[in-house]
Formats: sequence, structure tokens, C-alpha cells
Amino acid sequence: MTIHKEGRVLLIAMLLILTGINLLVYYFAGESEYALPLSISASIIIFLLVLQFFRNPKFNVNTNPKHIIAPADGKVVVIEDTIEEEYLKDKRKQISIFMSPINVHVNRNPVSGIISYFKYHPGKYLVAWHPKSSLENERTTIAVKMETGLEVVFRQVAGAMARRIKWYVKEGDKVDQGEEFGFIKFGSRVDIYLPLDAEIKVDIGEKTKGGRTIIAEV
Repeated sequence: MTIHKEGRVLLIAMLLILTGINLLVYYFAGESEYALPLSISASIIIFLLVLQFFRNPKFNVNTNPKHIIAPADGKVVVIEDTIEEEYLKDKRKQISIFMSPINVHVNRNPVSGIISYFKYHPGKYLVAWHPKSSLENERTTIAVKMETGLEVVFRQVAGAMARRIKWYVKEGDKVDQGEEFGFIKFGSRVDIYLPLDAEIKVDIGEKTKGGRTIIAEV
């Protein structure tokens, strides 16, 4: 387990700020029996909560070109037939994974291939489970073309708390299944659009592990 690069500066800044706050509590309320212990306890809890959010587990990915791997840790909140209107402009099966603040927020490629499309959209910050969040929130849309010619589209969607989407890919890049492609801070959602004949391997409410859970087979 390591700490993700997106959290290192924030965690150092938090540590300095919390240390400063506790020094002020000691200076101004040092005679109180409870003030400093309560302040230190609260600081430790806050720091650990943010620390766990930026954890970045290391593991071996069992790649398989027939499998679609979960792009994120979280809970499956949508499985439905829909129209992917931005790039494919065709009917697809959508799976959406909601990432709560306690989940790992590293995003991983569900398949291997070449990035055939990428676009970032500024937008709103509706709650991630809102039906219109996929179309109106800040988001990225990524399409990967597999060796078979099949294109899989997936989308990072910011939530009410997530105010920063990070991505590490661009059009033309070769990507590997399970490899990190981005990160979303503090609660969000990832949508993935698959062929209608894909065999779905998860159910609504099921918890997923990014880079490990097989969500479908094509």
C-alpha cells in the first residue's frame, strides 16, 4: 500500500496546518484538561480519514482480452441499456460505479488497446448518483479501441464533493488493462459503455475493486 501522488502535497499541508492548530490550542488553552487531548484526537481522526482516501493498493492484474475489468472501487448503481450520445452515438449497455469518499479513488483501464477518443468537459457538480450527472457534471470521456476493433467508452464523472478530475492519458496512447489512467478526488462515479451482447458479471449494489473485479465478458 502506498500513498497516491495526488494526495502527497495535500497531506503534508494538512499535517502542518493541524500541527499549527494544536500548538495554538496548547498556547491559548493549555491549562484546560480536555482542550489539547480533544484537539489532538480530532486532528488524528481527520488526518487518517484523508490519508485512507489517497491510498493506492498494489496488486498484480490478471489481464484477459475477453474480460472488462472494473475501472474503480465502489458500488454498482446502474446497469441499463442506453444511448452513448457523445462518441459512439449508438445503443450500449451502461454500468455505473459510485465511488464514496471511503473508496480508493484510483481509476484503471477496463481493457487494453489504443485511446481512440478523449475529451474533458467542464460542468456542474450534481451528486454523483443524479440521473443527469453523466451529461451535466464535470467529466472526461475516454474510448479505447481493442485489438479486436471493439471500442469501449468510459467516463469519469465528478460528484458534489469531487472538484478535481485528473487523467494521465491522451488520444493515441497505448494502454494496458488494469493500468492507472486517472484519479478523482472525494466522491465521484465512473460510467462504462459496453456492447449490448456483453455478458454482465455484476449486479446492482455489488461492490467492485478497480483493476480486479470482472464486470463483464465480451
